[in-house]
Amino acid sequence: MNKPERITNVRAMEAMVRCINNEDIVESWLMCGVADGDINSDTTDEDLECYIDDDTYRSLLDLFVRLMAQARSNGGLYSDGIVTKAGN
Repeated sequence: MNKPERITNVRAMEAMVRCINNEDIVESWLMCGVADGDINSDTTDEDLECYIDDDTYRSLLDLFVRLMAQARSNGGLYSDGIVTKAGN
């Protein structure tokens, strides 16, 4: 297991899901993915170790892919005042 890579990816997935321009899709992540508030400016890598065992990490990857596919046709992504054309 490559802990640093998995933790980096969990943080990246969280950041990208937070860009989804559809609250219902984001709520799915908060309920079934990374809990709301588990990643913030004070979160250490050790705090995220509960998300990187093989089964949990696989579930996060699967959920992330499903949510991104949904986002494509349901609002796209929104970041820094920019909205993707997908979903329009």
